[in-house]
Amino acid sequence: MSKRILIVDDEPRYLRLLEANLKTEGYTVVTAADGVQAIDSFSAHPADLVLLDIMMPRLDGFATCQRIRQFSNVPIIMLTAKGEEQDRVKGLDLGADDYLVKPFSATELLARVRAVLRRAQPPVENGGSRFFTHENLRIDFARAEVWRDDQAVSLSATEYRLLLQFAHSIGAILTAEDLLTSVWGPEYKTDKEILWVSIARLRQKLEADPHSPRHIVTRSGLGYLMPPVES
Repeated sequence: MSKRILIVDDEPRYLRLLEANLKTEGYTVVTAADGVQAIDSFSAHPADLVLLDIMMPRLDGFATCQRIRQFSNVPIIMLTAKGEEQDRVKGLDLGADDYLVKPFSATELLARVRAVLRRAQPPVENGGSRFFTHENLRIDFARAEVWRDDQAVSLSATEYRLLLQFAHSIGAILTAEDLLTSVWGPEYKTDKEILWVSIARLRQKLEADPHSPRHIVTRSGLGYLMPPVES
């Protein structure tokens, strides 16, 4: 069954362009002209991916992303204006999985869509224990569920994949390039901004004190690691 993609943009030319390119690749496409329409459409018929413009009437992309994240972890790609770094960071911080900077080529669009959909697929765990524990953190690999102090933690597919990299490499320092390549793909290996925001979001969800983390620790100038639990 083809993946269903919801495109949200108030510019008709971008809607037509995005729709044409995605349909050519076999995706099922639905469109919305603003955030209110997008939420109504998604609530009625959930999509596998949302392409979400920022500047829109009634409800902008930031507010729409925030509203969707209240009830769904669907992958979201924000469409941002060229050079607006603060918009990219804000979108990622609100829970977007990726961003595309306008204007962009069809090749870049399709590559980003494939990459985000690929990350949305649950990782396959080969053998080993079903559960992983690190202090008050617990992962159920079979169900792709994460628990902190017996409270379920809602993670996006990208955040979950990022956490698995640390869980499978206890005590090892992972460089930014290692993490970007393993989680996002080789085409993202220099995009440190998306990694910084994702790690910050993980810490907000997993750590008792995100400013003094115990699960994901920074090693200045080297990378990040999950320290071994002291016995």
